[in-house]
Amino acid sequence: MDAVTHRPVDERSGSVDRSIEGTMSTSEHEQEVDTDGDGTDTQLTEVPPSSKLVYKVLEYEGSLTQEEIAIESRLCARTVRYALGKLDDRELVESRVCLEDARQSKYWVDK
Repeated sequence: MDAVTHRPVDERSGSVDRSIEGTMSTSEHEQEVDTDGDGTDTQLTEVPPSSKLVYKVLEYEGSLTQEEIAIESRLCARTVRYALGKLDDRELVESRVCLEDARQSKYWVDK
């Protein structure tokens, strides 16, 4: 074992044995992760960080308006609209008109 890198050392040549090292890059690994089998995790790796945050806020808090998402996430309203658009393009969020105020929409994610 190489003391510095903790990799196996070939006894004959004294070189580090790289044959057991993984060849998968981080992005390839992220694309393979899918915990519930519906492709949601894979699709989330392809959206901006703001969209991931909005998705998680909706996942934890439930149905929210854009304004409520902005308050919970501490993102500005424009960024929330952009993030929701990206999530909607990938069909990761659902929405309908808010019953309390028809000028607004409620957004949520299916768990």
